[in-house]
Amino acid sequence: MGTEIDKIHHVGHVVQDMETALELYRKLGFVSTPPAYPTMAEQEGETPKPLGAANAHIDFVDNFIEIVTIVKEGGRIPDDAHLIPLSAPPAVRSRIIASIKRTVATISGCLARFEGTHILVFSTFDAITSAARLEQGKVGHGGVSTVQRPVETKTGTQMVPVRLLEVDDDQVSEGRLAFAENPPSNILKTKIHTDHPNGAIELVETILCVEDPELIACVERYQLYLGVEPQTEGREFIFDLGGGRIMIISKSHLTDFLPGEALPSLPGFVGYVVKVRDLSVTRLYLESNGFSVLETARGDVFVPGASLHGTTLIFRQG
Repeated sequence: MGTEIDKIHHVGHVVQDMETALELYRKLGFVSTPPAYPTMAEQEGETPKPLGAANAHIDFVDNFIEIVTIVKEGGRIPDDAHLIPLSAPPAVRSRIIASIKRTVATISGCLARFEGTHILVFSTFDAITSAARLEQGKVGHGGVSTVQRPVETKTGTQMVPVRLLEVDDDQVSEGRLAFAENPPSNILKTKIHTDHPNGAIELVETILCVEDPELIACVERYQLYLGVEPQTEGREFIFDLGGGRIMIISKSHLTDFLPGEALPSLPGFVGYVVKVRDLSVTRLYLESNGFSVLETARGDVFVPGASLHGTTLIFRQG
């Protein structure tokens, strides 16, 4: 520890169909925000239409799970969706549209590999410091930018500016990596924190699986990104951020850790871990809703990726 990064900001589960995915997460016992669909007119005088990537959040106190999909031409918009209008002066509209199309291309590339967890964003106290540290390690990035993030407050959905730093490194093929600052504390204090029926209280870990010969190089790469020395737990490498962990595991060891789990393409994020108030109560909730629940060698329980659009979801006693 000792860098400006202190936890996982969020993970992103990329899916083909938003409604189906949200229905499944609700059955798992999570409460989500209504899905947000950005709208914009591509040309002056046109009627704004949904475009780009849509998302919904499963919120915890200070991090979240994001469910992401591509907005398809003529595709169905969920009945409870919030349409988020984006506007820009004509001079910069083309640049914003180009950025949206790059995002679509990135997420489409993820979906072409498999549905699953493809986004990992680290929480940073200072995105400028994170950018400087990446530059020192000769890691490419897209510069610090300010994006608008929808946050649920007592008065409704509010668009909040967040400073974001995207990793732009040719070696990153597991998905999208970024650093983000949390919104101002006065905004977070008004945020509606959800009591999830399954007892989940925090996102605490994500798991990256790589081919065996690439394990050490991948660990060294993440050490540059995070500025943290890795620890070892058996055959796994752990980056402890204080408020969350990144696990890197080899393909040959994955089934020892998560029996029966595999990814169709590597490197890739197998899934993530949420902490719960009472694991026995959570397990009973999942099983009563028809989910097959398996157990890890360390006593955590998990729902296999085959049951959750390619993402393994692990529940851990708080």
